[in-house]
Amino acid sequence: MAGGLTAGSPHLPVPAQIEAYGNGGFRFGGMSHRGSLLCLPDGIWAWPVGNVSDLTLAALEPALKRGAVLDVFLIGVGREPWPLPERLRARFRDLGVSVDTMATGAAVSTYNILLAEKPPRRRRTYRRRLAAAL
Repeated sequence: MAGGLTAGSPHLPVPAQIEAYGNGGFRFGGMSHRGSLLCLPDGIWAWPVGNVSDLTLAALEPALKRGAVLDVFLIGVGREPWPLPERLRARFRDLGVSVDTMATGAAVSTYNILLAEKPPRRRRTYRRRLAAAL
């Protein structure tokens, strides 16, 4: 499928907490996946990015296409800090999406916290419009 996602359906058609991670994989929604994940508002997908050197505009296209429905996009980059190149950061900024790169463990924790966040009473949406690349 174009935009960095494999053909087919998401592993899980809704956002879900990441229950565990390590040894090259993740557990979520009662299932496990070995490899990277793209956690989007419409589901959790396998993502064929294995290294920050694979982070290209094409790999980020699924998130960019959903920019109109996102507030925050988190990118887990492994153990070592890695700044997102300005040309990629600018694409998110142009869409009004806050993008942050961080260690994968921190990205998982932040994703889980924001996903569980309840809205202020005056807002009708359940949570921030969130996505993550892990």
